[in-house]
This record gives sequence, structure tokens and C-alpha cells, in this order.
Amino acid sequence: MKHVIVMLSFITLIGCGKKKETFAVETGNITEAVYASGKIKAKNQYTAYLPVNGIVNQLFVEEGDFIKKGMPILSLAHETQKIGINNAASNANYAQLKANQDKLEEAKAMVEFTQNKLKLDSLNYLRQQALWNKQIGSQLDLEQKLVNYKNAMSANVSASSKLKDLKRQLDLNAQLTSGNLKMSNQQAKDFTLFSETDGRVFELYKKIGELATAQSALAVIGSEKDFILELQVDEYDVTKIALGQQVMVKLDSYKGKVFEAVISKIIPIMNERTKSFTVEALFTKAPSVLYPNLSFEANIVIQTKSNVLLIPRNYLFNDSLVTKENGEQVVVHTGLMDYQKVEILNGISANETLLKP
Repeated sequence: MKHVIVMLSFITLIGCGKKKETFAVETGNITEAVYASGKIKAKNQYTAYLPVNGIVNQLFVEEGDFIKKGMPILSLAHETQKIGINNAASNANYAQLKANQDKLEEAKAMVEFTQNKLKLDSLNYLRQQALWNKQIGSQLDLEQKLVNYKNAMSANVSASSKLKDLKRQLDLNAQLTSGNLKMSNQQAKDFTLFSETDGRVFELYKKIGELATAQSALAVIGSEKDFILELQVDEYDVTKIALGQQVMVKLDSYKGKVFEAVISKIIPIMNERTKSFTVEALFTKAPSVLYPNLSFEANIVIQTKSNVLLIPRNYLFNDSLVTKENGEQVVVHTGLMDYQKVEILNGISANETLLKP
């Protein structure tokens, strides 16, 4: 019997020594936020390509260099294209109207000659007709003068037509060869990569002597000082996001610091692979030094409430029940939640003590 009493006493001591945690309901501020992660991008950042294949034969810049819009970055060898340009230039020079001035002058001279002959044959025919009206001359002479006049008229029409055709042909040739030369020069430009924006060369993917294809990324260029936060927001949260919302940002490279930004753009299509949306934000309080592809975590502030009843989230069970100090379970209605606390709309009052489940 002594053994039983000892055992019961031991159990009683254990029960009395196990004190449950409690919490006094308090008032405070709570913020609803959506978590997102992402990477930093330079403003106007883009990956540059060329539409042709070739061997890199010259680099005009180095990684980290600042560059102006229109400045060359690298070029590919294009000897065959240079030959084509020279041929096109030669054809264009040959087809110019000035180079064919002799042909034009010859055609104009023929027109002038036929015009003069037409005038002469016309005058001779009129004179012969006047003589014939006075019964002077012969019918044969009149008919011969008429034939000469008609032949002169046909020759003049033919010469004028040939002059027009020659001008039209020379104009067309000049336009075609000039167009071919412009096309060849434009195609030659395809072998040189030019910057599309003012900024910095962040990365060069090719070295001199390496093969570049139309599918090869050649360089990454972007703004030297303006940066964008590119966030990935879960599809379940994206409907809460709006332009102008505040974003609190933590960068891995600036541990312990929080920077501020605002939502500037929402890309309205979901990435089916990641089930997320891309959202952009701009810094309002930025670090002094930034680089593309720095990773970060962020909280997008949806709304904030002040002076509301708050309890720890782990004091709430089944989403709607709390336990008072006397053991009574009470149904409560909740509002905003963050990672640690939950707003209580009704069901309990400030300073009431709750037991931790």
C-alpha cells in the first residue's frame, strides 16, 4: 500500500508542476503583407544578339564600361560581305545618270535630228501641195513628199519614245543599284553590334576568335544607375497587388537592412511553369551600390491597422477558437494576420488572459 501512495504523490507533483503558457490580450498595430522574392534588374536591361553568324574579330568595349546609344560593342568578320558592298558600289556608280550622260545626249541628238527633218519634210510637202494646186509639178512628186513627211513623223515619234524609255531605264537602274548598295551597307551593319541604350556593359559572352550565331547571346546592357526590382508573386496573392503599394525589401548582400520601394508595374500574364506573376517595383530608398541579378526577399504591404486587439497566432486553433484562463473555449472572429499575430474583431476583450493550446 505504501508503494501506491508514493506513486500517487509523484503523479500529483508532476501535474502541479506543469504550468501552461498564457497571454494577455493586447492592442497594437498589424500589417497584412504578401511575400515575394526576386532579382534586381537594371532599367532598360536587355540581352543583345546579332541576326548573322560569324567569328568575333573586334571588341570595342570591356565589361563594366559605360556606353552611349549607337556606340559599337563588337563586330564579326565579314569579308564576303565587303566584296558584295564593293560590287554593289561599282554597279551603283555605273548606273548613275551622270555615268550614262553620253547615251542620253546621243538619244537627245537623235530626237533633235528627227524633229528638224520632220519640219523640213513637212515644209516640202506643203510647198509641193501648193504647186500641185496650181497644176505645177507631178502627182509622183507630191506623193513622194508626203511619204517623206510621214516617215519623218514616225522617226521623230520613235526617237522621242526611245529617249523616254532610256531615261526610265536609267532611272530604274540607278534606283535598283542604289537600293542594292544601301541593302549591302545595311547588311554589313548586321555584323556589328551597337548599343540600343545609354548605360553599362554588364557582361560580354564572346571573346575574339569565338563563333557567334544568330542564337548566341552576345552581351547584357542596361542602365548604369537606375534599377528595377522584379518580384515573383504567387497566383493566390496577385489579386491583392496594386500599383503604388509599399514594398519592404531585404537583399542578401545587405544583411540586416531593409529598403523601401513601390509597385510600379504588374505584368498581366501568369508563368504557367512557376504559377506566379512578375511584378516590378522601384526603389524609394535604395542601397548605394547595386548590380543586376542580386537576389532579394520582399513584403508587399497590402494594408495596415492601428490600435486593434491582437493575440499570437499559436493561441488560435481551428481558425476561430481561443481558450480563456478558466478553461472556457470562446469563438472569435479574426481580421488581418501576419506571420506572428492575428487581429481579433470580437469574442474577447483587451487584457483578458488566454491559455496557449
